[in-house]
Amino acid sequence: MSSPIVLHLPHASTLIPEDLRNDFLLSDQELLGELARITDHATDVIFQQAFPEAKAIVFPVSRLVVDPERFSDDSREPMSRVGMGVTYTRGSLRQPLREQPTEGKRQELLERYYIPHHQKLTEAVEESLYANDHCLIIDGHSFPALPLPYELNQTAFRPDFCLGTDDFHTPEELVERVETILESCGYSTARDQPFSGPIVRMKHYHKYRRVQSLMIEINRWLY
Repeated sequence: MSSPIVLHLPHASTLIPEDLRNDFLLSDQELLGELARITDHATDVIFQQAFPEAKAIVFPVSRLVVDPERFSDDSREPMSRVGMGVTYTRGSLRQPLREQPTEGKRQELLERYYIPHHQKLTEAVEESLYANDHCLIIDGHSFPALPLPYELNQTAFRPDFCLGTDDFHTPEELVERVETILESCGYSTARDQPFSGPIVRMKHYHKYRRVQSLMIEINRWLY
């Protein structure tokens, strides 16, 4: 039987495709600095080592190109208020990143990266449901020890691990078990602070309790 766990690792890549480099207004040095700040470095390695039997869905390019964890409709995406909807026009320091993409360019990026990624995630969840009758999505991220200017939550408290939950898809006993394991190792935890909510595809969202999801965010100072 296959593992019931599906890893979603959306922000680990630093790749800017060569044909898209000129879309960005930053110099090479500035772009490297932005990638250093905005990338969830090594989360693809960390989570796959922690869950070696799990199916891993890893986004192949940087979130600066297109962010697979944003709603594709900016009217539904809170981060679009700071220029960081599905296609960022502002960076982590709220600096200009690129011009607003045309509708054609935006659709091209969605079709090239965003839509195939979400299709793979949906297929992996469906395969797990077929094989195991349930699925647990672990949404793997990291965050800096100090809040960056773009973040909506600027509170000073930053735990070692942030656990993002959903009232429908995240069972209380699951969160408690993860908290117990982490805290027994000496780590601090917080729920939905400084970030909240795990990913669930709209096909399953608030429809199937057999699809569970938990976001695990690691404070980067730990590694």
